[in-house]
Amino acid sequence: MREEFQADLNEVSRLLVTMAEAVRAAMRKATSALLTADLKAAESVIERDAEVDAIYAQVETKVADTIARQAPVASDLRMVITALHISADLERMGDLAEHVAKTAKRRHPSPAVPAELRAVFKGMADVADRMAEKITSVLASPNASQAAELETDDDKMDQLERDLFKILLSDDWPYGAETAIDGALLGRFYERYADHAVNAGEQMVYLITGQPVSSQG
Repeated sequence: MREEFQADLNEVSRLLVTMAEAVRAAMRKATSALLTADLKAAESVIERDAEVDAIYAQVETKVADTIARQAPVASDLRMVITALHISADLERMGDLAEHVAKTAKRRHPSPAVPAELRAVFKGMADVADRMAEKITSVLASPNASQAAELETDDDKMDQLERDLFKILLSDDWPYGAETAIDGALLGRFYERYADHAVNAGEQMVYLITGQPVSSQG
């Protein structure tokens, strides 16, 4: 029974790593579509979001099946429940990458991001990519310290969002309300993507240490 349970956990872990890799690739491609008005890249992200959703469904099914067959308790139960929470955050990250791609597609053939915003969105994309890379690494090789670093990474994303709003709300903003609204929504997509990576990292800290992040010294 124990070997069977470990095999179930290994399969769930593999699925989570696959999800994390997929949502990282999705946001990278969505950003490329956004900054270069690449319609094919945008459509690819939108079409492939269904693959992330399918993996999420596999995780849900596997966790439910494992609980029904193995009736895990204590730390074993924490493992499967934590996996469910993480998969939900990863699925949402995939959705947010899709939102970025949909914005790029809607504004095509014009670029969705004017020149004044390119630097800040490039910065947000870089932070998002580093965070997605880190959560992928933590899922593959659990490390509480590395998982906890995501909170600091998120601070950089929050600062970039503040920088974005300074530009959007400046008196000399030349592009009108529609482009400003798009910019604000895009900033929110990247910021929420980072937040879900933090959530996944906190779940990993909890899994490894047995303590919620808020109670850690």
